[in-house]
Amino acid sequence: MKRLLLSLSLFYSVTLSAQQADYPIRAVNFTAVKLTDNFWLPRIQVNHTVTIPASFARCENTGRVKNFEMAAAHSGKFCTKFTFDDTDIYKTIEGASFSMAVTPDKQMDRYVDSLIAIVAKAQEPDGYLYTARTIDPLHPPEWAGPERWVNEHVLSHELYNSGHLFEAASAHYLATGKKNFLDIALKNADLLVQTFGPGKRGVAPGHEVVEMGLVKLYRITGRKDYLALAKFFIDERGKRAYDKRSKNEWQNGKYWQDDKPVTAQDEAEGHAVRAMYLYSAMADIAAIDGDTAYLAAIDRIWNNMTGKKIYVQGGIGAVPEGERFGEDYELPNATAYNETCAAIGNAFWNERMFLLHGDAKYIDLLEKVMYNGLISGLGLDGKSFFYTNAMQVTDGVKHGSLEPGRSGWFECSCCPTNLVRFLPSVPGYMYAQEGKKVYVNLYINSTAKLKVNNADVVVTQQHDYPWEGNIELKIDPVKATAFDLYVRVPGWAKGEAIPDGLYWFKDTSYAAVVIKVNGQPVAYKMEKGYAVVSRQWKKGDVVTMNLPMEVKEVLADSRLVDDVGKVAIQRGPLVYCAEWKDNGGKVSNLFQLGSKWDVVMEKGLLNGVVVLKGEGKRVNVERERQEVKTVKEGVTLIPYYSWANRGEGEMSVWFLERVKEVSLK
Repeated sequence: MKRLLLSLSLFYSVTLSAQQADYPIRAVNFTAVKLTDNFWLPRIQVNHTVTIPASFARCENTGRVKNFEMAAAHSGKFCTKFTFDDTDIYKTIEGASFSMAVTPDKQMDRYVDSLIAIVAKAQEPDGYLYTARTIDPLHPPEWAGPERWVNEHVLSHELYNSGHLFEAASAHYLATGKKNFLDIALKNADLLVQTFGPGKRGVAPGHEVVEMGLVKLYRITGRKDYLALAKFFIDERGKRAYDKRSKNEWQNGKYWQDDKPVTAQDEAEGHAVRAMYLYSAMADIAAIDGDTAYLAAIDRIWNNMTGKKIYVQGGIGAVPEGERFGEDYELPNATAYNETCAAIGNAFWNERMFLLHGDAKYIDLLEKVMYNGLISGLGLDGKSFFYTNAMQVTDGVKHGSLEPGRSGWFECSCCPTNLVRFLPSVPGYMYAQEGKKVYVNLYINSTAKLKVNNADVVVTQQHDYPWEGNIELKIDPVKATAFDLYVRVPGWAKGEAIPDGLYWFKDTSYAAVVIKVNGQPVAYKMEKGYAVVSRQWKKGDVVTMNLPMEVKEVLADSRLVDDVGKVAIQRGPLVYCAEWKDNGGKVSNLFQLGSKWDVVMEKGLLNGVVVLKGEGKRVNVERERQEVKTVKEGVTLIPYYSWANRGEGEMSVWFLERVKEVSLK
């Protein structure tokens, strides 16, 4: 492990010398943070021991690995459904690489190398890597198109495959120091540089991610042609002739984020995952190239998304048809889509927006997404998944979903493999630095090793977040060191349900947050959502902050028609829901929940959760007698992320304050 961390440190010093400009704020690498908590660490461990092996096994038994073997032999027939199925292997290797960086695993390492060898044999001599065509170039699947790249602007996913190859190879190289996977990626990237660019072939990739991958290769190699190609792909948007008058998203270009140049776009549009990857890449370019037009565009788009197009638990992409954003305020509950991949992409984008602006509102949204609409996509067993994340389930039907309940795999299995690669990287979202500023963004029990003003500093977190708000940070510099500690005061602790006010707390009052150092209250200034404590820090200093974990009722903008007259419930960063299992088998007829809740830790439930116990009313319809009765009864709420781990049944996030009508059908 010491050798690995040394190689990572050496890599970063080489990389930064190769490329001077980047984000003004730098995230602390996930390998520098060792988790000790009971919330995220078990999930990351289960990812290593269960989810990653299960993902590799499913890549084998579904034919994804076989596709590469047939491509190497130039014989057979593409045996899975989608032209992007290659990426499930890439993403699982990426997740395994991240995981091995902190949990060395010789058996996993050998298996990954064996897969990389299979991938290498499938690559064509000029660097082209796309099993859907290479297996049988004369009879490729329909989405692939008859020749290379001709369908790239829509469905071929050739560049999408390349993008995930680049991201996975970068992760593998950083984690292991080996170049076997990186060499494959660089050979493919060189082919793209030869093929696309000014005076060559031009295309706006139909599914973005190659742009992010090229940036990662640029950071490793310092090759500016990789960075230039990433920007070229982005700038090709808005050049294709679409019917701009059509309301059909595929025909007017909005589905592909291709209806106008990116610098003229001002709303989150189209396929939600594609959009998140595009905006993340634009943030990368804005940071490295200082592109102010990109920055202005993603600022506008972020404001549109958070102010008009996001669900209360952080989900995005409301419309099942096309897995896409709807119009402003189009956020129906019954058919909510909320793809897990979109939540992960939203996390990527918000982290980058923070690194650009240093504003805690981006971490507030990142936290809301992570603790709610992202991990809801993964079952507590580590091997069952949601592709979509519902807002309500009525009569056992999960509307807007591909499956009625959790599934072990999907024909389109992008979400499970995306979770595989995201979870090990969670510690990398906790801290960031800019000069003598140290940002504490996420609260997870851990020990982090930082370097501030050329001095080693260890920061240890001890608390029980997200269940309790008593935060403790122990600061241990190797020698007395002056720096500014930026401690995020979450928006929910300041009366804000979500940035930009699409949702708000019914009770907007909140107590001032008291920060103490070594037991004594200290004065601090608020700066962009952070409490800034500036001092000469010495070994053994302890910072405490008490965040009020009150149960809050959440209201929605009146333009969200499905939420009018309803409340949702939030405590700390967690949005709660009612599930059938705890509430007499049915929750769709619950209403008028009380405002008083008992907060109870149930260690034996759902791997340990805080549940809320209170009272509400239930409408009972006796159809034979044609009678309607209202009864009071106890109500139990569980964290939204934990639902659907005890079988299928009703669930709801929003609850009527008053019943307006009852159907007797």
